Amino acid sequence: MVNLVMTSSKSVRLTTSILRGNIRTRSRAIGANAERYLSIRPRPLHSPASRATNGQTIQSKIEFRRTFSSATAVAPLTRSSPAGDPAYQYASAYDPSTPEPDYPALGSTSKLNLFSAINAAMSTAMHTDPTAIVFGEDVAFGGVFRCSQNLLEKYGSHRVFNTPLSENGIAGMAVGYASAGGTAIGEIQFADYIFPAMDQIVNEMAKFRYRSGNQWNCGGVTLRAPCGAVGHGGLYHSQSPESYLAHTPGLVVVMPRGPRCAKGLLLSAIRSKDPVVFLEPKILYRASVEEVPDADYEIPLGKAEIIREGADVTVVGWGAQLRTLQKACELALKDGISCELIDLRTILPWDSETIIKSVMKTGKLVVSHEAPITCGFGAEVAATLQQECFFYLEAPIQRVCGYDTPFNLVFEKYYLPDEKKNLDAIRKVMDLSR
Repeated sequence: MVNLVMTSSKSVRLTTSILRGNIRTRSRAIGANAERYLSIRPRPLHSPASRATNGQTIQSKIEFRRTFSSATAVAPLTRSSPAGDPAYQYASAYDPSTPEPDYPALGSTSKLNLFSAINAAMSTAMHTDPTAIVFGEDVAFGGVFRCSQNLLEKYGSHRVFNTPLSENGIAGMAVGYASAGGTAIGEIQFADYIFPAMDQIVNEMAKFRYRSGNQWNCGGVTLRAPCGAVGHGGLYHSQSPESYLAHTPGLVVVMPRGPRCAKGLLLSAIRSKDPVVFLEPKILYRASVEEVPDADYEIPLGKAEIIREGADVTVVGWGAQLRTLQKACELALKDGISCELIDLRTILPWDSETIIKSVMKTGKLVVSHEAPITCGFGAEVAATLQQECFFYLEAPIQRVCGYDTPFNLVFEKYYLPDEKKNLDAIRKVMDLSR
């Protein structure tokens, strides 16, 4: 056992690498069957209260513990059931059995499009939480999609302000502000440009709670980002990066399909104790209009929604793809095929339980998304359902997705997985099951 007190992260990295080298050498010397694992447990020398008040750099006592045992097994980390993770990967238990809001009981409604519902959610959050701030490129005048319009006038320039053109800076500021106890609502102007911020998102935001053993966190972060095809976006304004983000344990990734669910999901995201990336299908900002409750309400994260019940085929999607899948299900009904349509809503952690129950009933699954098919999140859905429902499946699972090419401006209508492609997949699983 080696005890060290470090004051420099550089020193920690250097010493860790040296110690790991020594451990590897000794492990080989002990024998081929020897196993060892390394646990790092930070122990702050200051109390949480002093950290919050004086902001001083926290010295940590880092204990490297080496255990050699051929019988030792390390439990795997879980993503779908974070409540059972002893490593404090998530703060909340995302339980699919959490009840939905009672919409009739919420009272009056207003007809809103998607960007207006997003605006209403942020305004509600800022009204109820004095620490909430909104920041990003051009958000002070309302943003390029008008999602933050009038928030500056309502809450002042100290709470709604522009940032430099630096996505990494936006994400880094969000992490810092939330780690001090505030509620940070950052905007990445287009999801295509979230990649410069991936260092902060993946290596800081997602791991902040985990690396400290739940002693501190940046759960007050919500990063909003418009995503997906819009009809004229081309290479750099049409991408859907949800699968990149879903590969990051510690994040919550959400994508709404319309105004009513967007308001409730965004309020849940902002108030969540875990960092959330909230992807907004920009083609729906003005195209999707619904009656949205005026009240303050939350839709539970980590819970899928069954939009229409059916008996023959389970159809799964998220975001703007739900409009396409609705059309495909209507066309299938004319062929006498009853489809159960499910909106995943939360990509990570996703509600596998609802999908599994549906596939056990229908015996068939079609999953569809705009992003390229290879390593898209549909692959995760298909793999999980193949594992959990193998003996219930009556036909191979079908994925209807974007092509493995950069998003093409001229051929966008051929690239997108439209209702005809999805109808073909629905018919195919029906034919194969006969």
